[in-house]
Amino acid sequence: MRVSIPRQIALSLTLTLCLFAQSGVAQTRPRARDLGVPFDGVPGALNAITDVRGVEVGFTTLISGEGKLEAGRGPVRTGVTAILPQGKNFRGRVFAAWHTLNGNGEMTGTTWVEESGGLGTPILITNTHSVGVARDAVIEWNARRGAGEGYSGDFSLPVVAETWDGFLNDINGFHVKREHVFQAIDGARAGAVAEGNVGGGTGMVAHGFKGGTGTSSRLLVAEEGGYTVGVLVQANYGRRDLLRIAGVPVGKEIADLLPRPGTRNDGAGSIIVVVATDAPLLPHQLKRLVKRVSLAVGEMGGRGEDSSGDIFIAFSTANPEAGKTSGTAQLTMLPNERINPLFHATVSATTEAIVNAMVAAETMKGINGNTVYALPHDRLREALKKYGRLVK
Repeated sequence: MRVSIPRQIALSLTLTLCLFAQSGVAQTRPRARDLGVPFDGVPGALNAITDVRGVEVGFTTLISGEGKLEAGRGPVRTGVTAILPQGKNFRGRVFAAWHTLNGNGEMTGTTWVEESGGLGTPILITNTHSVGVARDAVIEWNARRGAGEGYSGDFSLPVVAETWDGFLNDINGFHVKREHVFQAIDGARAGAVAEGNVGGGTGMVAHGFKGGTGTSSRLLVAEEGGYTVGVLVQANYGRRDLLRIAGVPVGKEIADLLPRPGTRNDGAGSIIVVVATDAPLLPHQLKRLVKRVSLAVGEMGGRGEDSSGDIFIAFSTANPEAGKTSGTAQLTMLPNERINPLFHATVSATTEAIVNAMVAAETMKGINGNTVYALPHDRLREALKKYGRLVK
């Protein structure tokens, strides 16, 4: 028997079913390594940013409606991602630094990160037109915890970044609300991290394929300190013809399956990258580290085009006295002469995180029937095999 449901109730039910907070959820699609994509370096146990002890990740994913765009009503293909450097109960500060390859984007709070060398709040990633509500919600979340009673750069200037999802999402409908930010932060967990069409990455496009959220990590050998580097990306950038995976010109090998209807192929879009490490790096060293993310974006085929916002932030969970407010702080620092393995790990983990985002993402249809196709796993393997790069 078919039951007729009024449209408003149906939309409400759809939104309820498709609005969820998640972090340590089962990965339902293979990851890049499962398909035989080769990468340098040794990953952590989870191959995720959460391999860095204390880091937690949470998502709120908003998917509802289909068909013609009705501003304010959908279709909705968006969300929020939260990265907590040391969990929800952390009230201190970690050393941090940021870098931009091309600045057609936004990451709030970065002038204070640059000035102070520290980060004292969660990092949020969402869509371009939801930065304001996410920023305000982080401040309110902190205020509710009693984390700040007066002005503080750490408290009042949170880091919130964005990429544009307007090809698939009713971005001018402002569907991300403060409660969605709260859900992402409160739902953050250690453990496995979902990838693809989740959180802020829900409506994103990478190199003309469905993009989104991806993560990876690297373990340094004992002789290099045994440190961990973890990366999380929100990938929404790049031209198809420039896409290279493991050195293979995948974009040229899979030149069809472009977004429908056609869009510009000039690299429009953005990528946000968050790098975490437990290595004892000071802010100036983290600045050096985070600049190396640009090398990974270039290796994948990104060129920092004019309309792309390529913005990166790195933090270190070492040095527990980094947030000390009185007396003197006792700090440790890795000598610069030992930093190269961390540079290599950052580049390698970033490239894998980007590929993981595309491998996990599924074909999505959004506003006005706009469609972005998933990277076909079988054809990716064929391309890798053709160039002798398939590892299994």
